[in-house]
Amino acid sequence: MAKQVPTAKPGVRGSRTGRPIMALLDLLGRRWTLRIVWELREGALTSRALRSACDEASPTILQTRLTELRKAGFVELTDDGYSLTALGRELFQTFTPLNRFAERWSKQGGS
Repeated sequence: MAKQVPTAKPGVRGSRTGRPIMALLDLLGRRWTLRIVWELREGALTSRALRSACDEASPTILQTRLTELRKAGFVELTDDGYSLTALGRELFQTFTPLNRFAERWSKQGGS
């Protein structure tokens, strides 16, 4: 009998193997996704403020990414605008060491 492999969470493409890391990396690798998480790090932003913070990104793309991030449980819509959920704040915290590394790297001639 063939072994059944679980599939990734519905609505999150990127992994038919059921490996959550692959689905997460696919989601985070989409244009504007990381920028949205970054811009929401200090608190809620309205759609207009978020679009401005994201260098006037296309409203269609931003809304698509916000919908994906909401489905994934990282972002929520509150009375004050879009904000990170507890899970979203935890995700952001995982970027802190990477951000420190990127700062050091850029000072050594990277990018």
